[in-house]
Amino acid sequence: MKTALTLITAFSIFSFASGQTFTNYTIDSGLVNNDVLCLDVASSDVIWFGTQEGVSVFDGATWNTHTTTTDTNLAHNTIQALCVLSDGNVWIGTDFGASYYNGSVWTTYLEADGLGDDRIKCITEETNGDVWFGTNDGVSIYDGANWTSYGTSDGLPFGGVTSVRFESNGDAWLGTGLSGISVFDGTTFTEITENEHLINDKIRAIAIDDNGNKWIGTADGVSVFNSSNLFIENHSIMLVLPAPDTLNPIEDIKIASDGRIWTGIYVDYLVTEGGVAMFNGNSWTDYDVSDGLIGPVIRALDIDSQDNIWVTTSTGISKISGIPSDSVDYWSTWSDSAAFPEDTISSASIIEAYLQPSISIYPSPANSEITVSSIKRPITRMEILTLDGAVSRSIHEMSNSSTVSIQGLSSGLYFIRVYSNEKTETLRFIKL
Repeated sequence: MKTALTLITAFSIFSFASGQTFTNYTIDSGLVNNDVLCLDVASSDVIWFGTQEGVSVFDGATWNTHTTTTDTNLAHNTIQALCVLSDGNVWIGTDFGASYYNGSVWTTYLEADGLGDDRIKCITEETNGDVWFGTNDGVSIYDGANWTSYGTSDGLPFGGVTSVRFESNGDAWLGTGLSGISVFDGTTFTEITENEHLINDKIRAIAIDDNGNKWIGTADGVSVFNSSNLFIENHSIMLVLPAPDTLNPIEDIKIASDGRIWTGIYVDYLVTEGGVAMFNGNSWTDYDVSDGLIGPVIRALDIDSQDNIWVTTSTGISKISGIPSDSVDYWSTWSDSAAFPEDTISSASIIEAYLQPSISIYPSPANSEITVSSIKRPITRMEILTLDGAVSRSIHEMSNSSTVSIQGLSSGLYFIRVYSNEKTETLRFIKL
């Protein structure tokens, strides 16, 4: 897959036949520390990185650093969360409070100032300019003058708030560390948990696309809910991991301007495994260290105005650029009532009409057998998976086209994971 490998003094570049390029950055490039915990891209594509030893700012050519040594009012050097505001000013979160940068000086806020908890997990700006801080104890909101905090006594579930995103109607989606999603309309907290088909109640990240679909990253994969908050489907195997565990713990999830979904995945086995996976509306494509990613311990993702993917890890930063444009936007075809599993066949049939996969499955829906065909590479192995990621059947093949029996499977939606020597893809089919 690799066609070129060039080492540049400040960073390394890996290019591949399929078009994408990995550009890697470390302390040798100017980064203050290789363990990068969080990041945010400013409107000008200046990127702020929070590390274990301070803040690094990269404008595409030059690196600048903020630490407690150079900036005495910075709360702490270990940066757990970071948010660049619409006006260009910056908030960072630590385990010792939150600090605000107005372009020249830092100001730190603590519980004594009105912050609900000094241990910050995430920071998000609302469209009205209010800033939301997810903490170990709940959520705090700062309007520029006053703090308002919510915790378990207010109806917020236990587990702290790990992610905050906003619907177009203003409702706040709060991901909790242990208790699923809490939707806050300004008055009431409404829970969405495993009882509503959420794949896992441990929430790591949330993204909302232009059609109002919610992509929820959990400890076991991604759950998708539509604009009416109805469950659509779960994605649990995007990056191939060693047995016995195959479900993908999500560290972060972001949506590119072309609609493609990007996830950061990391699990600590006896041997550390991790990478990123991209969903183009039909199938997942994964990238790991063997493709040029700087390390397997994924921390966070963000996307710049050119749809370059920035990945932070414990060993530096990777920028993925030149991703082939093959996205398929089928989410706009979903009506508010189209949700799995209640309307599986009719909804999925709509999807099938819009898909143009490099690996095809037909017919779908099917009764007794399906044919899996690849136009680019021989298929080495396939797995049929249920919605929750369990392997129902494993098939070993060595061809570009294979007919697979699906007799004995219950009716409903299934995934089929197709392995080749160079790539792994996941597609759907319907069993009648």
